[in-house]
Amino acid sequence: MGLAVFNGKDSPKHQPLVKNNLSAGPRPSALGILSNSGPPKKRHKGWSPESPSAADGGYPQGGGNRAKYENAGMTCMPQVGLVGPASVTFPVVASGEPVSVPDNLLKICKAKPVIFKGHGNFPYLCGNLNDVVVSPLLYTCYQNSQSISRAYEQHGASTIQPISEEMQLLLTVYYLVQLAADQVPLMEDLEQIFLRSWRESHLTEIRQYQQAPPQPFPPAPSAVAPVTSAQLPWLAGLAASSCNDSVHIIECTYSLAEGLSEMFRLLVEGKLAKTNYVVIICACRNAAIDSCIAVTGKYQARILSESLLTPAEYQKEVNYELVTGKVDSLGAFFSTLCPEGDIDILLDKFHQENQGHISSSLTAASVTKSASLEVAGTPVCTSYHLEPHHIRPFQLAVAQKLLSHVCSIADSSTQNLDLGSFEKVDFLICVPPSEVTYQQTLLHVWHSGVLLELGLEEEHMTKQRAEQYVLKLDAEAQTKFKDFLQNSFQNPHTLFVLIHDHAHWDLVSSTVHNLYSQSDPSVGLVDRLLNCREVKEAPNIVTLHVTSFPYALQTQHTLISPYNEIHWPASYSNGVELYHENKRYFGLSEFIESTLSGHSLPLLRYDSSFEAMVTALGKRFPRLHSAVIRTFVLVQHYAAAMMAVCGLSQMKNYTSVETLEITQNLINSPKQCPCGHGLMVLLRVPCSPLAAVAYERLAHVRARLALEEHFEIILGNPSSGITVGKHFLKQLKMWQKIEDAEWRPQTYLELEGLPCILIFSGMDPHGESLPRSLRYCDLRLINSSCLVRTALEQELGLAAYFVSNEAPLEKGARNEALESDAEKLSGTDEDEELVTEGSALEKRSPVKRERSCSHDSVSSSVSSKASSSALCGESSVPPAGPSQGEQARSPPPGGPTEEGRAPGERQRLRAGWEPPAVISRHSPGLAPPPDPGLRTGRQSIRRSAPSSSSQLSSSGSSSLSTVPAAGPLVLQASQCSMTKACRQPPIVFLPKLVYDMVTATDSSGLPKAASLLPSHSVVWASSFRPLLSKTMTSTEQSLYYRQWTVPRPSHMDYGNRAEGRVDGFHPRRLLLSGPPQIGKTGAYLQFLSILSRMLIRLTEVDVYDEEEININLREESEWHYLQLGDPWPDLELFKKLPFDYIIHDPKYEDASLICSHHQSIKSEDRGMYRKPEDLYVRRQTARMRLSKYAAYNTYHHCEQCHQYMGFHPRYQLYESTLHAFAFSYSMLGEEIQLHFIIPKSKEHHFVFSQPGGQLESMRLPLVTDKSHEYIKSPTFTPTTGRHEHGLFNLYHAMDGASHLHVLVVKEYEMAIYKKHWPNHIMLVLPSIFNSAGVGAAHFLIKELSYHNLELERNRQEELGVKPQDIWPFIVISDDSCVMWNVVDIDCVGERSREFSWSERNVSLKHIMQHIEASPNITHYALIGMRKWSSKTGSREVQEPFSRCHVHDFIVLNVDLTQNVQYNQNRFTCDDVDFNLRVHSAGLLLCRFNRFSVMKKQIAVGGHRSFHITSKVSDNPMAIVPAQYICAPDSKHTFLAAPAQLLLEKFLQHHSHRFFPLSLKNHGHPVLSVDCYLNLGSQISVCYVSSRPHSLNVSCSDLTFSGLLLYLCDSFVGASFLKKFHFLKGATLCVICQDRNSLRQTVVRLELEDEWQFRLRDEFQTANAKEDRPLFFLTGRHI
Repeated sequence: MGLAVFNGKDSPKHQPLVKNNLSAGPRPSALGILSNSGPPKKRHKGWSPESPSAADGGYPQGGGNRAKYENAGMTCMPQVGLVGPASVTFPVVASGEPVSVPDNLLKICKAKPVIFKGHGNFPYLCGNLNDVVVSPLLYTCYQNSQSISRAYEQHGASTIQPISEEMQLLLTVYYLVQLAADQVPLMEDLEQIFLRSWRESHLTEIRQYQQAPPQPFPPAPSAVAPVTSAQLPWLAGLAASSCNDSVHIIECTYSLAEGLSEMFRLLVEGKLAKTNYVVIICACRNAAIDSCIAVTGKYQARILSESLLTPAEYQKEVNYELVTGKVDSLGAFFSTLCPEGDIDILLDKFHQENQGHISSSLTAASVTKSASLEVAGTPVCTSYHLEPHHIRPFQLAVAQKLLSHVCSIADSSTQNLDLGSFEKVDFLICVPPSEVTYQQTLLHVWHSGVLLELGLEEEHMTKQRAEQYVLKLDAEAQTKFKDFLQNSFQNPHTLFVLIHDHAHWDLVSSTVHNLYSQSDPSVGLVDRLLNCREVKEAPNIVTLHVTSFPYALQTQHTLISPYNEIHWPASYSNGVELYHENKRYFGLSEFIESTLSGHSLPLLRYDSSFEAMVTALGKRFPRLHSAVIRTFVLVQHYAAAMMAVCGLSQMKNYTSVETLEITQNLINSPKQCPCGHGLMVLLRVPCSPLAAVAYERLAHVRARLALEEHFEIILGNPSSGITVGKHFLKQLKMWQKIEDAEWRPQTYLELEGLPCILIFSGMDPHGESLPRSLRYCDLRLINSSCLVRTALEQELGLAAYFVSNEAPLEKGARNEALESDAEKLSGTDEDEELVTEGSALEKRSPVKRERSCSHDSVSSSVSSKASSSALCGESSVPPAGPSQGEQARSPPPGGPTEEGRAPGERQRLRAGWEPPAVISRHSPGLAPPPDPGLRTGRQSIRRSAPSSSSQLSSSGSSSLSTVPAAGPLVLQASQCSMTKACRQPPIVFLPKLVYDMVTATDSSGLPKAASLLPSHSVVWASSFRPLLSKTMTSTEQSLYYRQWTVPRPSHMDYGNRAEGRVDGFHPRRLLLSGPPQIGKTGAYLQFLSILSRMLIRLTEVDVYDEEEININLREESEWHYLQLGDPWPDLELFKKLPFDYIIHDPKYEDASLICSHHQSIKSEDRGMYRKPEDLYVRRQTARMRLSKYAAYNTYHHCEQCHQYMGFHPRYQLYESTLHAFAFSYSMLGEEIQLHFIIPKSKEHHFVFSQPGGQLESMRLPLVTDKSHEYIKSPTFTPTTGRHEHGLFNLYHAMDGASHLHVLVVKEYEMAIYKKHWPNHIMLVLPSIFNSAGVGAAHFLIKELSYHNLELERNRQEELGVKPQDIWPFIVISDDSCVMWNVVDIDCVGERSREFSWSERNVSLKHIMQHIEASPNITHYALIGMRKWSSKTGSREVQEPFSRCHVHDFIVLNVDLTQNVQYNQNRFTCDDVDFNLRVHSAGLLLCRFNRFSVMKKQIAVGGHRSFHITSKVSDNPMAIVPAQYICAPDSKHTFLAAPAQLLLEKFLQHHSHRFFPLSLKNHGHPVLSVDCYLNLGSQISVCYVSSRPHSLNVSCSDLTFSGLLLYLCDSFVGASFLKKFHFLKGATLCVICQDRNSLRQTVVRLELEDEWQFRLRDEFQTANAKEDRPLFFLTGRHI
């Protein structure tokens, strides 16, 4: 029961608690568990070790969760104006006097206090409402936490109490008390604390009850009193007393109003300067308490108030500040900082001074370089090469996974996708409205060749042709999408794949659009287009959502079935690399990994001097949004850094070390490369107006510093393309060898190697890929207050990267002093990181994640100068265990901030451009984690600057252009920055808040960010949810979100379904998720290719294509049927034709030739001998397109044959009944019991004694019936091992005509055949035939049919029908007959000898009705047709009919052949054996040469299902045919196979041991009496029948080289054998059922008169006695 609530996904340590919770009794007192439920202070002894509080991770949690700002009952649209007077509009019962908000509150406090409404009533506020923010978030959190008991009561646990209000408030106070000064409260944390506390309180209770029996009386539940409202203020005050006044408690007597007034008074008087949180409690009312919590800390209040803004409000606010000029005060403040006055004045001065001799400064080097190179030819840089488009093993694996999901939709019985009905694939890719993403996808489609492969475009197509396959979801999208829908409607046989890339973007419901359509036409566009009725209902559209952040599509209301989700596979499974690739993906988890101590330089960093500056300015300018402040500060830093690099060294103090490092590397990198390749700096400015400001300012500074030709500044705006200056455009064309004069870069990937700052704007990245030359990802300006998992991972996804797996750069330092991240990372320790599937955040990292101080990449405060001479040493760690070592280096939680730390505590003082060079490296890939002892030896070397350490302070800039040749660390020539680019991911700078959120872990071991709300558009279903677990796979994570999140009213899935109904899923919708930039586009384009190939393959089939054998041994021409135009054989003419004994079917190429007196055979006429195992492998096949008249296997589904197949929605599983049917068979001397399985829908074919009664017979039509509505002959198909692959669906082959089709199956396979073919009639063979061959099935089909014919004659005779009028034919068909053809003859000349012919595909109905209409048909015993071959010549089709062997598909007259039986023991050649018997009985066999059957190559089942193995199970030896027989009573290994099979296989391969004279001696064949056994292709046989009046070959002039007597009956007598002549030394082989009958046969046939026997010439098949072996006796002719 408990697991039902948590769906079994609770973390393991909690599962027992959940189970027990349900049986808990009344709540024990809360005080009893105080020590376990909340942290009194810092790491207090009583604080539960599992608590998810901030103290656990030791690092800040990040901002309040703006995604919960909506109250549960609010409208769909985000609530507007939480900041103005409207902010108090949530449904709150107010009481008493209104409270006046003092004027100038913001001016005094330097931040707007955020008041969270808690329990009870909240008073009205009036006055200066603009200076406070009121939020219902905490109220909602408290309410949600009360709902736990309701959740559990559904499961029958009525006694469970919710957590009390007093307890909630007390826990909240505990939580606030232990937050560090730079931490922000997080609702998720509070919810987890409530959950933990509630659980633990019930655990205590359960334990009390478990200990009850031995005690004299049970403990009273109220032994310790619960917290009363009177005690609450005192307990809260006690908790707050230890926190240095950061939490202040105000107790009121009457209402919250007085507490609020008191708080405003204290704020105005400045008495709350050190206080971050004010808790106001009113506990006077007898029952309940009133409470609220005000956040007054400047840092916390600012972040929380900004986090309550929606993205739209955030942009509006920033715009407003820019437009109204509020930001001017900020600019004025900056200009006062600079000692020489305004920076712009300094810039102008610099510009004028340097205008005359710019060439001598920075450009000198590049100018001279290019001049000298132009003479010598183009410069060559080996590091620059554009990646060719090729598919990686991972992408192929994902494409195949996608394909198998599509196939499983098609194979399911729901009939939602009929792959068999599609001939080609078409597609449309929808991308967000970003020009760069659109162009990037276009190029991908164009280069991938998918359009050619799908046959949608011709060769040499242009990129413009690809545009109709990619749709940008902007205002114009609708018309293009309509065309797509129209196209899909007009082409029902094309499968359209609608790919929704970046699918987490714009999930707004179209209903919201209808309400607010005037504002923005693109709102809700995805919902309007992709979820429209036409797409949902079109049977030929499959929708594939592709995203790196699928969380918002994994809610309780999602349209996508969990079975239709495909997750990117993990690269490692248990330490083993699954797919070998030469590049390794470097995503979020690897970035986080690099921050752990033990790695070289961390790739995730924050900039503390920048953060300090922002905080200081935030206090000075409380009315400005922090995004504005952060942008201005950062732009100022970049400007100052550029100036410092250009020689204005005094500006070093006005930038941060980080920014200086970035700028230096940006400006100097092109000089490291002969071609001038440089690095890219990504500067992310989400707000477009701010991005424009940043662009203008940086461009201005660059111009004044004359750096326009050193690096480009690009403003990347989603709505527009990329603009690059002429100089850089020329360079890009040269590097990429582009001739086209009109060419412009359209994607960021095409900026490879360009030194530039890319200012990347737009609220969300839209999947734009970045080039490998990206070295710095500056995310310091991302909106850190919107802490939502999708938003966070999306920003960090920009830096995701493929790192070369090849050999690392050689060890040791070298001239990379300009790159601070020299050698920073060679690869994370993969075996330490067990990567689970899916999102980067789940990936495993070592258990301890105490953060070492080194992550703060700088330690200078705002005003401190960046000292360029400090030693870059790394403090060494004592060689203790790793955890001890890491703890030794990590600051205590809540310890001093970076600026306040003692220098010794700082891990690494990273000064200016003097990076540490880490000497020790661990090799990439699977290197073991470094031993902590080794870490002590790792240290950083101090390096000299390129020219001199005083370089930056020298006034001129000329020193920068001279790089000294000498110097202790310059080991080799300078190197292009691109070389490192392939091997090292970019360095990412984050806001401190985000950095802490990403690097801290919660109690589950996952990064804190993973437990955030997954997306803006969803809410948690309950606050009582388990934490995500670190060991979860992507699939489990999806199920977690599907259980615990619900869409907001504005989400497009909101109205989807009543919860829990499976039919709410859309059947043709798939979701592909994988980490950002990992190659999902390539994977889905590859999927389209293989889907197209599979569809073509589905419409094709491999059929045997072999020419007939032994054609040159045919009879003379006067034996042919000469009436070439006859549609049916003329009986009189046909009777005159001789029978052609020779087998022409190519499958019998290895069979013995049958001699007749007509031919003389030369030994070389026979084909080459083939090994038995080659027989299947080497048979020739041709690939044919299936026609509309093909027979199908179980994988075919189409509208027409639903009912035929029995998958009808009305009766999902067809009912069928089992009927026994017995008849006696004289030759067996016993009754045969068969069983029929007859579906209800097929009962009309049978006669029963009464409805539902005894089965009496199978109805047969009359010979005189002329109806064209049905096929008269019942079709029997014997089959084994082919329940899936047998071609039993004859609906299309019969062209929908009514027919009776019976599958003949073995008893042990009955269930599986019935499951796959619920609407087919089955004839189940008796269990004694379970190991029998096809002969047994043929024997029983024929005997049953004859018995049924008799029954029908008797039944219909009573109705006045003559016995001879009952239809006597049945069809026996192989289970691999796939199509049927007819040859059309056109007689050209005067004489009928000249003709032309063509072959076409026809239905089996056409062929059967033609045959059944033959005149005098009842005079023929067997009718068959040719086997199709592409090599058929006119000679084979010239004569319409032949009297010869028929195979594979025969029409059998059971009346005429009443006395000719199939041999029930046979496994091979039983049809040849039967044909010979029928002919010798004087009956007619007719082959229609103008009809042919195609046989499909099926690699399973059939004769291949018989395996010959040893009875001794542990004998792994292969058994060769020579071991199939042995001497009687010998110690030979017995085999587990039927004796008859061993006999046939032995004779096929080793008959020359018995008939040595017959080998290749075709003139003297072996005489075979009454049977045909295959003695191998090198021995010929002559068949004779011992029956009286039988037709036999004239043998008077033949001398035989051997005699084969196989189970001969009483018709074979001594006198019969005396008629034949044998060579001297000819051999005899007698085969009998046992040794006794062997002797009797020798005596009865008087064999010893002419044949000499020896004792050692007796053999048996290698069977144990219980398996009834066959015995042989051989002898020589005297």
